[in-house]
Amino acid sequence: MNRSQPETLLQERRAIRALTLAGLIRLITEIDDNGPISHRRGSLQGAFGDLTPGQLRHAIDVARDLGLVHADEQAPDRYRLTASGEALAEVYDTAARWARARHFPDTNSGFVTRVQHTLQLHSRSPQANGSSLEPSAPHQVLTEFLQSNPRVLHHADVRSPQPPAEAGLAA
Repeated sequence: MNRSQPETLLQERRAIRALTLAGLIRLITEIDDNGPISHRRGSLQGAFGDLTPGQLRHAIDVARDLGLVHADEQAPDRYRLTASGEALAEVYDTAARWARARHFPDTNSGFVTRVQHTLQLHSRSPQANGSSLEPSAPHQVLTEFLQSNPRVLHHADVRSPQPPAEAGLAA
């Protein structure tokens, strides 16, 4: 199927909106930094005290739908990253390092906010990714991630992943 450029850009914007959900960023980086989440580590909610149960469930659902997390309620390691999840964790790390080095969006921003704002640069007008900004590692790794993970782009066409309370987490 051959897509028009505006349709492709819209699809990418939807995918980026899904990838910049605060709960998803927290879930992927928690597993990447600390390993699979198991029954032995206690309550899943305990690892994500800053997320409501609804936000955490939504993040897990999106991660499963996008093929980023293996979820097996019966396995000792209940939630673990797939190869795509590991690649996304690298995208998040690259975006956060780039933003931290540039104090973007500001000096006091946290990890999640830095990742969100940096990846959202990719989805803005062509001028945002062109000559007005330096070519960036986050732009490159995000583009490579999206090209390597068509499931993420397809998912963006199927549903809108924004939960009602997610917007308040980014602040």
